[in-house]
Amino acid sequence: MQLFYNPYISETTSSFTFDKEESKHIVKVLRKSVGDVLHITNGSGWLFDAEITNADIKKCQVNISSAKLQPKRDYQLHLAVAPTKMNDRFEWFLEKATEIGIDTIIPILCDHSERKVIKLDRFEKILQSAMKQSLQCYLPTINELTPYSSFISQDFKGQKFIAHCEDTDRKSLKSQLLPKQDIIILIGPEGDFSVKEIETALQHNFIPVTLGNTRLRTETAAIAACHSVAFVNE
Repeated sequence: MQLFYNPYISETTSSFTFDKEESKHIVKVLRKSVGDVLHITNGSGWLFDAEITNADIKKCQVNISSAKLQPKRDYQLHLAVAPTKMNDRFEWFLEKATEIGIDTIIPILCDHSERKVIKLDRFEKILQSAMKQSLQCYLPTINELTPYSSFISQDFKGQKFIAHCEDTDRKSLKSQLLPKQDIIILIGPEGDFSVKEIETALQHNFIPVTLGNTRLRTETAAIAACHSVAFVNE
């Protein structure tokens, strides 16, 4: 199955016209024609079957033949991650985390952050592509770059963890995870969280955790955390 994405289709939509770029891809690249059925999601959980009624490379038109709301996971995973100095590493994390299963990514600006500007539009396109590739119908949300001090003071109901490398009392993340629970995990920059940031997280009831016996890159740590949550909830 190949999945297309369009956020403007809803369960009440009866017909739809793709834009020029998508139309060209459908008709010229994929060689779809009148009568062929496409599978489309709006990123909000709906999966649509749509039959092509006009195979025009500039405005491919379809009629929606069925709409089905896909079930949600029984937990929500939110990762607050400091963007890496090299953009491609953070983009790799976004792609893989989407494939594994994630709900929200909050890029955070920390004391030791080397990257202080992000390209949100590009990140959103990577999430869309990964969602389609992995045949999912829920598009993860990515927030604006948020200062750590603003993020840490926000209220969150669920399990709260901070993964850091300081030689202090930390528990294994896997040993602390509970199934079917909303979870938020903090992953720091290449230089790790500062001592002050760790202390602030503990004051806000975040549990300090380790992701293993080796020192991980930011993007690797984020993927390891994401997979641990998925594994516990299998």
